[in-house]
Amino acid sequence: MGSCIAVLLIASFLLGPPSLERPQNTIYYSNTEEVIGEEYGSEKRYWVPLAEIDDRLEQATVLTEDQHFYDHFGFDFKRLVGAIWKDIKTLSLKEGASTITQQYARNLFLTHDKTWKRKLYEAFYTIRLEMFYDKDELLEGYLNTIYYGHGAYGIEAASKYFFDKSAADLSWAEAAMLAGIPKGPSHYSPFHNLDNAKNRQELILSNLHEENVINDSEYETAMNEELSFSEDRDIASKSVAPYFQDVVVKELQELLDVNIEDIRSGGYQVYTTLDLKQQQAMEQASEAIDSDSEIQVGAMAMDPDTGGVTALLGGRDYEDSSFNRVTQAKRMPGSAFKPFLYYTALENGMTPATTLMSKPTTFELADGKSYQPSNYNDYYANQPITMAQAIALSDNIFAVKTNLYVTPERFARTVKNKFKFNSELEPVASLALGTEVVTMREMVTGYSMIANGGLDVESHTITKVTDAYGEVLYDREEEQSENKGWNPFSKQDDKQVLRKEYAYILADMMKGMFEQELNGYMSVTGASIADKLTHEYAGKSGTTNVDNWMMGFTPALTAGVWVGYDDNREIVRTSEQQYAKEVWASFMESAHKNLPEEHIVKPDNVVEASIDLNTGFLAADGCGQTHTMSFVRGTEPTRYCTAHLDDEHEHPEELDEMIPEDRLLENWWEWMWTGEDEQ
Repeated sequence: MGSCIAVLLIASFLLGPPSLERPQNTIYYSNTEEVIGEEYGSEKRYWVPLAEIDDRLEQATVLTEDQHFYDHFGFDFKRLVGAIWKDIKTLSLKEGASTITQQYARNLFLTHDKTWKRKLYEAFYTIRLEMFYDKDELLEGYLNTIYYGHGAYGIEAASKYFFDKSAADLSWAEAAMLAGIPKGPSHYSPFHNLDNAKNRQELILSNLHEENVINDSEYETAMNEELSFSEDRDIASKSVAPYFQDVVVKELQELLDVNIEDIRSGGYQVYTTLDLKQQQAMEQASEAIDSDSEIQVGAMAMDPDTGGVTALLGGRDYEDSSFNRVTQAKRMPGSAFKPFLYYTALENGMTPATTLMSKPTTFELADGKSYQPSNYNDYYANQPITMAQAIALSDNIFAVKTNLYVTPERFARTVKNKFKFNSELEPVASLALGTEVVTMREMVTGYSMIANGGLDVESHTITKVTDAYGEVLYDREEEQSENKGWNPFSKQDDKQVLRKEYAYILADMMKGMFEQELNGYMSVTGASIADKLTHEYAGKSGTTNVDNWMMGFTPALTAGVWVGYDDNREIVRTSEQQYAKEVWASFMESAHKNLPEEHIVKPDNVVEASIDLNTGFLAADGCGQTHTMSFVRGTEPTRYCTAHLDDEHEHPEELDEMIPEDRLLENWWEWMWTGEDEQ
């Protein structure tokens, strides 16, 4: 027996002091390296030095848990023998006689399984702790790691949770209450069973009095003190942008290939793309929504050049619902989806001046079915309009005709392959009107590619990750450089996904939703917020019965806002139908106070021309409604409008020449220009 103990002591000495380090909190930083939150996994820890823990709590704990703590070498053999004898008689391991050092060893290195193997390891670590650390270090470690229930680990977290005060400011009554909880956090928590907790508190106070730790007066005061428990029992700290942080956690899990609990307690330093001013602006903008309404919001902003998510709002109240309506919800984008259609159209020969008839139309599709879309409030031009005006007014007939021209299959491929959508998209005629469900994150990323001139961009929330000691585990900038470095012939054009001239032309047309000169059979769709905007924006709104979207950008920032009900209720109140635009306008104006004034650079092969909106020809004297449009050099109209010089009205011929007959129905040309009257 003696030789075994000698071997154990020698081994403990040779192995040296065991580390006292515990899993640390993972900390998140904004793009200016300000702390925006901490993750604790299932544990909330505040480490405080022993000098900052009230002596009352120390004395109450030592007397209750291990009254010979300062006298033994890790084991209270008298209690230990008694506990072993009871375990042998009952053939169990239920009886405990653990000292503070033993409990600390268990908290640091072991599980709480009641097995002989675990008890042997516990003894080994207890010897090592006692051999290399003094009693105050051990007591400090114990008080900072012991579990007090409700997710609170350590005396500071417990003191804040139960009494909303620091562990440095406890009364004898409060100290005795807390000292009694670790024996059975569920059984002795005053929030679970106040009678049990009170009885144990009074027992501890009596022991303190009998041992002359407290005098008669202190004892009477403590016994009669009415405890004031905290009403705010949220163990998690309030953090900035909780929906954003959830996205960060998921991204971090993929980057480091670790589970979520390891992330939350792994001591990582995570540097994110969050812009605190933009986040605050987004949250303030969302306050325009009636507080009594159950309608929800999802909003996201992104740097179109880097893909860094600068602000994110996944809902109106994270505590009420952590469901992220930016990344998790899939909704119909409505007409906000049309810019991707018109990019496809530009690639396939159409121009901003291409004119199509805006009139009630029944489309006879190749599968024998008919499709009869309608414009908002059944308003139509009842004459040809240009693509530029069709975007500004959000003409649905023009959009469906365009989709059938480029073919829904080609349109769906463009959205998935070039704009990087992962959502399933059925190649149908109604895809032009945004009837397939997508995420806000996909939409903002797609719009950012238009904003940055057609470059590939990947939305992300993390720029760098280090461990607790500062060692870099991930650096986005370095990783991107390494990925490019293998190809000595790589150029910036490697990232060019969209034709930059078409991206520019599309962005130029998307400014039209705010330009009153494009008013036609109805006002431009951005008219209700145009007077609130002081910068040059490009955008597109989208409306379905149950969804409202507003998307838009400048070269410096892309942002999208969705508003709707989680249960897909119809949005019927006029005020609620305006929320998406109002929130977007308010956010963009606030955000751009801190952003440089930028304009999209026009490619060298793009030219401008003044176009008559009725005919799509070059504007001539006498043309009443004209608009300056952009064209790839050589595709601009060459004929001048003559419609306002005489009674003849000639339709342009360009589109007729570019339509391959084998991809259209026999009667395509008839409805393309004139449409069939609605039945």
